[in-house]
Amino acid sequence: MQIGSIELANNVIAAPMAGVTDRAFRIIAREQGCGLTVTEMVSDLALLYANPRTYRMLDFRGEKKPLSVQIFGSNPETMAKAAAIVVERGANIVDINMGCPTPKIVKNNEGSALMRDPQLATKIVESVVKSIPTIPVTVKFRKGWDEQSINAVEFARAMESAGAVAVTIHGRTRNQFYSGKADWNIIRKVKEALKIPVIGNGDIWSAQDAANMLEFTGCDGVMVGRGAMGNPWLFREIVYYLATGKTLPCPRPEERIHTAIRHLELMVESKGEQVAVFEMRKHAAWYTKGMRGAARIREVINKTQSKKEIEEILRGLLD
Repeated sequence: MQIGSIELANNVIAAPMAGVTDRAFRIIAREQGCGLTVTEMVSDLALLYANPRTYRMLDFRGEKKPLSVQIFGSNPETMAKAAAIVVERGANIVDINMGCPTPKIVKNNEGSALMRDPQLATKIVESVVKSIPTIPVTVKFRKGWDEQSINAVEFARAMESAGAVAVTIHGRTRNQFYSGKADWNIIRKVKEALKIPVIGNGDIWSAQDAANMLEFTGCDGVMVGRGAMGNPWLFREIVYYLATGKTLPCPRPEERIHTAIRHLELMVESKGEQVAVFEMRKHAAWYTKGMRGAARIREVINKTQSKKEIEEILRGLLD
């Protein structure tokens, strides 16, 4: 799959997810075969003010290229400056968030709120493209704001005209957040309307789902979000199934636990033990879901204070 001047190893992409797709997650996702990872969304103003926490989110040590960095904001000028900053720090692709449904984001006219202002959204893309002319710019958005204002096709055409070299569409409205079922029909309509690559997003929980989306919509790639939380093997399963038509076996408990521990180690390396231990709690719950004794283990892990404690508890699931 080609995104502007960047050629991907395959068309399976890890979605940007706030609080999830940090450096540790991205490294593991690439190890499991996905063709592209995208960072958590990064604020344009936080970049301009050199916020230390935001700059730590741009730690790409040990990561495979290409890497996409997602930025968000509502001012064309500051978004252009932010794009230049992330490119200086190693981004190969800059993605613009126009799909986040979170209230604190949309109240600032950012994220999916931009779908209600296509003119401003167009100016943002044009400004970013102009500021980083040699770097591919992509846009991620939704079906529309609500069921009464579905404008994904028109919005996608505007993004293409503004200079975006690929778009990702999540088949839900902003008002749906992540509830209900993703509408793959709208993904198909966007694909039919554009000349640039279209990536489908929404309800990819299995390799079969990915294959079904590609077949039904004709889209060029699939973006996997919540289905990969605690399940990075989903990437290799999709890649393998698309290449061979065959299904890989589920990971054994040993692999699940060893990967969880590696995830923790990478987080400690990036963020320090205190922050990593706190943030690992949700990941541990996802990694151990469905395993015998997992509910009790999650309760214990939520009280842990050290990396060693979490490792011992996770290994205890294999005894």
